[in-house]
Amino acid sequence: MPNKNILLIEPSYKNKYPPLGLMKIAQYHGPRGKSDHVRFVKGEDCSVLDRAWDRVYVTTLFSFEYKRISKSIDFALEAVSGSADRVFVGGIAASLMHQRFLHEPGWRGVRFIRGLLDKSPAESLQLDDFAGELYADDRFGKPIEDYVPDYGILSQVPYRYPVNDAYFTYASRGCIRKCSFCGVPKLEGDQRDTESISGVVKGIEELYGPKKDLILMDNNVVASPRFKEIIAEIRDLGFTPGAKLSRGRVPILRRVDFNQGVDARILCKDPVYLRELSTICIQPLRIAFDHLGLAKPYTQAIRYASDNGLRDLSNYMLYNFHDSPSDLFERMRMNVALNEQLGLRIFSFPMRYQPTDLPDRSHVGEKWNRYYLRSMQIILQATHGIVSGSPVFFKRAFGDTYEEFERILLRPHHFIFNREWYDNLGGRARLDDYEREFSALSSSQHNALLEILGTRSPHEYRAASRGLKDSQLRRIMRYYFHPAREQEIKIWRRVSQLRAKQEREELGVADDELVEDACLDDESSTLPSRRPMVEAV
Repeated sequence: MPNKNILLIEPSYKNKYPPLGLMKIAQYHGPRGKSDHVRFVKGEDCSVLDRAWDRVYVTTLFSFEYKRISKSIDFALEAVSGSADRVFVGGIAASLMHQRFLHEPGWRGVRFIRGLLDKSPAESLQLDDFAGELYADDRFGKPIEDYVPDYGILSQVPYRYPVNDAYFTYASRGCIRKCSFCGVPKLEGDQRDTESISGVVKGIEELYGPKKDLILMDNNVVASPRFKEIIAEIRDLGFTPGAKLSRGRVPILRRVDFNQGVDARILCKDPVYLRELSTICIQPLRIAFDHLGLAKPYTQAIRYASDNGLRDLSNYMLYNFHDSPSDLFERMRMNVALNEQLGLRIFSFPMRYQPTDLPDRSHVGEKWNRYYLRSMQIILQATHGIVSGSPVFFKRAFGDTYEEFERILLRPHHFIFNREWYDNLGGRARLDDYEREFSALSSSQHNALLEILGTRSPHEYRAASRGLKDSQLRRIMRYYFHPAREQEIKIWRRVSQLRAKQEREELGVADDELVEDACLDDESSTLPSRRPMVEAV
């Protein structure tokens, strides 16, 4: 039964990688599969509402994007005129919050798929043969998970993914670890190897031409018993140090990226792991550093990397879990020291923990508070989520000691956001006044200030200040009131060009090396915004 109309929807959130699951579904339904008509949209594209759709698939990514996901599911139901049995929703959030999705009254009848589409299509999609559903008889066909992704659908949307010129695949699924903060055990289960990387790469190349990069989305590749074979296969595909792809007049450098990171607890056991990784054009080498208890294996892994000529390194730093701000600072500061000692280029990406079943970003760790989390978010916004290992950069952004870091976290947010203005330009006198009054606070007053800031939203600060009997606290609270819009625009005009220049000079990290999400666009937080100021000008 070819010639059916199939709609694929990705919600309107920002994401770095294209939707691999939808790309495989597109191949299953497209001209090399069921010969259906496939349309892909990002967000709620009303142009698709003039067609009758036989089936609609909605992918989901981060659970904290629940609002945007909800809009896409409601839109999918609109596209099929309320026929919920034609709507299928899968992906990470739909798997991790499965019961929440199932219990939404307005979505009764929608098929919510948990986990991978690694069984026959009819079984994976929960199709009912007795009801005569579309392709319900496909009970012995190749699993959709095993299809070559359809890159052709990406040209149907104006959105451009930062990483697109790449082979996307896995060498293994699952993980040997059962980390309580991670959703992988629920999504993929125990670690197991997948089919040949070469088969996927060659399949993509035959249909869509050669790609520049190889992106492997394994959760813990170094734990695979086939690790050496996997690396050998990557070498055989031509992804060796200095490899280039001839395309046009100027050959371009290729790279391999295990984008979920590798496990320091395994890397530190034997230098052979880093020796093997050094034989492919890995860029960057990403190593997880989730808590301070990993300091010893992490440091040893970094030293092995240095010994084997791997100079460009990156790591993920979980925070807002069981850690404290001082724990995070010490981990970031360690990378500065390692950079200086070994002559490396280590960039850190602090990743704010959110429970995998929470539909927003509201979680506050037991040793954090709302104000410190917002401060950290503003600092990272200015650096695109990156913590540079450069001592000069690090000291300016985070301070040289934990005491300085904590003092930065407690600064008024407009002081942090407009750092150049208050540190070096017209706002310096205002900052000096604040620092002088802040230094005069006693320990109990300091704690009282943090209690106010950490338990109230910025629009409540004025009212909270009026209720204070302590005159020193009332004075210091005035600095936390948001400045007038006219003042913000004036500041923006002075510092915007300087900020852009500094970012280009200091960061030096390509867009395709940034992380998928670092909680930099949290709509629930009342952060200053650059865009309205620009538009107002």
